[in-house]
Amino acid sequence: MSDSEHSGPVVSRVIALAQPVIDDLGLVLYDCELAGGTLLFTLDKPGGVLLDELSLATRLISRELDHDDPVPGRYTLEVSSPGLERRLRRPDHFAGAIGESVAVRLTHVVDGERRVSGTLVAASEHDATVRAEDGREVRIRYADIEKAKTVFTWGPAPKPGKGASPKRRPAGSGAAGTDTATVDPETVDDQSITDTEEAAS
Repeated sequence: MSDSEHSGPVVSRVIALAQPVIDDLGLVLYDCELAGGTLLFTLDKPGGVLLDELSLATRLISRELDHDDPVPGRYTLEVSSPGLERRLRRPDHFAGAIGESVAVRLTHVVDGERRVSGTLVAASEHDATVRAEDGREVRIRYADIEKAKTVFTWGPAPKPGKGASPKRRPAGSGAAGTDTATVDPETVDDQSITDTEEAAS
C-alpha cells in the first residue's frame, strides 16, 4: 500500500528501541515508516496528543536512536499525530476505522473504478469492504490500494457565544492537519526541536 519502508529489519529495530519511550509517555504507536530519508513516527492517545508531548517524544526517541544508530546514513526524524484524517496502511488501521468514512485510491482500475469512497464496514487481514453512497459494497484487497485515509466531515458551526477554545489544543485537532515535531538526529540538542503545524490546504 506504500512505496515507503514500513517493515523490514531497520524499521523493526527502530520500533523496538522507541517503543519503551512511547509507552513511558502514555502514548500509542499508530505507525512508523522510513521514506525518502525521513523516519516518521505517528503517535496517538485518547483525546489527542499535545504539541509539547510530541516535542518531548521527539527528543527522547532521537536520543534513544542516537545510542544505537539503527538507520544507515543521514535521516530526519519526524514525530506527528495522526490528524483528523488518518492514513490507513495496515490491516489494524482499517479494523480500527470500521464505521468511518474513507477514501481509497487504487493502484489500477478495479471493476471500472480507480477511486472508492464511502463507509468502511468490514476489514480482515487481506481486504476491506466499503459501502459506497449508492449502497454497493465494494471489497478491496490491500494489495490493490495505492493510498487510503479516513475522511473527516465537519459538523454545523457552533452558535455565536457557545463553546470556548481550549488553551492547549490537542495535536491533530485543527483543520484536518497534522501537528509535527521534527529533528535532525545529527544536530539534536534541547534547542533544535521545532514544532510545526501542517494545515490542510
